[in-house]
Amino acid sequence: MRILAIDPGFDRCGYAVFDKQAQEPTYITSGLIEPKKSKNHEKRFLEIYDLLTQTIDTHKPDKIIIEQLFFFKNQKTVVAVAQVQGAIMLLCAQKGIPVEFLTPLAIKSAVTGYGLSDKKSVQKMLKLTLNLNGELKSDDQADAIAAGLAYCYMNKNLL
Repeated sequence: MRILAIDPGFDRCGYAVFDKQAQEPTYITSGLIEPKKSKNHEKRFLEIYDLLTQTIDTHKPDKIIIEQLFFFKNQKTVVAVAQVQGAIMLLCAQKGIPVEFLTPLAIKSAVTGYGLSDKKSVQKMLKLTLNLNGELKSDDQADAIAAGLAYCYMNKNLL
């Protein structure tokens, strides 16, 4: 089973691809989509949509995992991120790919064993577990990798 995990964001959208075979997940790749801030909202959504379409067409995932919106201090940001989630869900519906959401608490619990871990602890565990050598470009990319790994851990017996 191929998994595409996404950390949705308006400024930066992280993604990660895993193969889930038997008990051990295999990390394939990850990246970061950073639409130009000079573009208007519609063009930024289109850029995210187009680049995720290319990612889906290249990696052909069987399931999409999205980090669920949980809490935002900035109301302006939460609206834009929710809109990005909507665009991602539309893309998944068009491609016929099922979507699952994982909360940040569930992701941190699965990756580090502690649901209130900070980002540095999660990234350290990702580097140790997946042998990532300087590959993490941002928190958003790391969050997508963590979401994919967490899904694999939480569904060990599911192929």
